[in-house]
Amino acid sequence: MYRRITLALAAMLVVAGCGGAGDQGGGGSGGTAGAPQSTAGFDGTTIKLGVLSPLSGPVAVIGLPLTAGNKIWFDALNQRGGVAGKYKVELVQEDTQYKPDVTVQQYNKVKGNVVAFTQILGTAPTLAVLPQLKSDKMLAAPASLDALWVREANLLPIGGPYQIQVINALDHYLTEGGGTKDSKICNMIQDDVYGEAGLQGLQYAAQKYGFTIANTQRYKSGTENFTGQIQALAGAGCQMVFLTATPTDAGKIWGTAAQAKFNPRWYAQSPAYAAAMSKSPITPYLQATTTIVAEGTEWGDTKVAGMKDLVDRTTQFGPGQQPDYYLAFGYNQGRAMTAVLEKAIELGNLSHEGILDAMQKLGTVSFDGLSGDYVYGATESRNPPRSSTLFTVDASKPFGLKTLKYNFTSDAAKTFEFKKAS
Repeated sequence: MYRRITLALAAMLVVAGCGGAGDQGGGGSGGTAGAPQSTAGFDGTTIKLGVLSPLSGPVAVIGLPLTAGNKIWFDALNQRGGVAGKYKVELVQEDTQYKPDVTVQQYNKVKGNVVAFTQILGTAPTLAVLPQLKSDKMLAAPASLDALWVREANLLPIGGPYQIQVINALDHYLTEGGGTKDSKICNMIQDDVYGEAGLQGLQYAAQKYGFTIANTQRYKSGTENFTGQIQALAGAGCQMVFLTATPTDAGKIWGTAAQAKFNPRWYAQSPAYAAAMSKSPITPYLQATTTIVAEGTEWGDTKVAGMKDLVDRTTQFGPGQQPDYYLAFGYNQGRAMTAVLEKAIELGNLSHEGILDAMQKLGTVSFDGLSGDYVYGATESRNPPRSSTLFTVDASKPFGLKTLKYNFTSDAAKTFEFKKAS
């Protein structure tokens, strides 16, 4: 039975990753310092941006819609004339397979042909490339929400960091979700820097709210059998488990828990979920036990200003693309990168150094409710969003998620401090 559940879900997750999407926008004024000169990745007419993402393998369920979101944003922008109304954007995409060493290889393959990278997916892949970004004076947007990125001058992060997601989730569990500081609160994390980000958030919440972490289970990405970890959590009497995972692993974890009749309150990091989970053998289990912490709003919620634009542009530029919050993330990456490029054009310099200079002079970028506003500028004063949205699984919704609590910020999240990665 367990084997049938996990195989069926894995197949659905692969199908879910085969889509496309996008958006336009960005502020910026004209080139007050004169037209920028041609440089690596810019021929005077077209701006080339790199995309390093897992377009194959188990994490393609995130990489494909995310990259589609990048493309939809820039396709819509190009229709309006391009960056600053003048320069079209071309994306140079390479498959990383979610492997740090492959990411470095693909980065070196294209770095001389792009002005910046509008996506590098994954915490470990981003850390692998970061030393070269610094030596090459290159800007890149991580498709990862680690708090490590906030103080890095060569990175253009968006969204509330993973640590903030965990802190806000624990605030909800303790104030509205039935938990107390005496509840047995546990976590299950991918055994790498991504998992450690989830643990860091939980440890901070434990300090702020006065609870003890009862049990922590680690696992390697791609693990096939999670029986041992689930038995350990059940044996510890865990009443709440926070999960830091990617969708294929998360599906197997929840399938194993359902089979074992282990029914804690699960809260899960945003990358743990994929739309296929809302129409799978584990859907009833998720509906009964699980809350997803992310940001933005449910697909099609036109009360949020940015959602109507996203849906309209996806219909036009991503026909066949299914609703997906990874798509929205890629779309938002395009918005942030556009703001940096328009600032660089205003300053008259689209070289790698010129774009880094523009990054330091960029102000607040609004994401129209699809994410919290991000205060950029000098790295020491950057301030990311501290808000999160909680979702429940609901198969009747386009992406299978229903908003439980929109865009809230806990007091503990407001006090979390961000440090440099290195």
